[in-house]
Amino acid sequence: QVQLVESGGGLVQAGGSLRLSCAASGRASSSYTMGWFRQAPGKEREFVAAIRWGGGNAYYADSVKGRFTISRHYAETTVYLQMNSLKPEDTAVYYCAAGSWTGYYSRSTAYDNWGQGTQVTVSS
Repeated sequence: QVQLVESGGGLVQAGGSLRLSCAASGRASSSYTMGWFRQAPGKEREFVAAIRWGGGNAYYADSVKGRFTISRHYAETTVYLQMNSLKPEDTAVYYCAAGSWTGYYSRSTAYDNWGQGTQVTVSS
């Protein structure tokens, strides 16, 4: 079991930037996938980005590609989501997730550990 705690959310104007952090504790294996998802009011939870804990490629939703960057600090057991050029449609609760690598990194069902979420609000 892995415990995840997100931080870094807040209110920002369109075009601005935020960096979300996800601190992981517990039994985080190098084979884990670390993902970020988001959920806006009235909408389903959607995939944002993912990276393998042991390193390797990063994966992004088309809607954030070129604007968001996922990274991980292995020694600090922290995953980051750098969000630039934010848009009002990026407004959502952002969740960090962890799960064993299955290749289905964009599916929420591939993750069995979730954080409590952090609110990101982008004003126009």
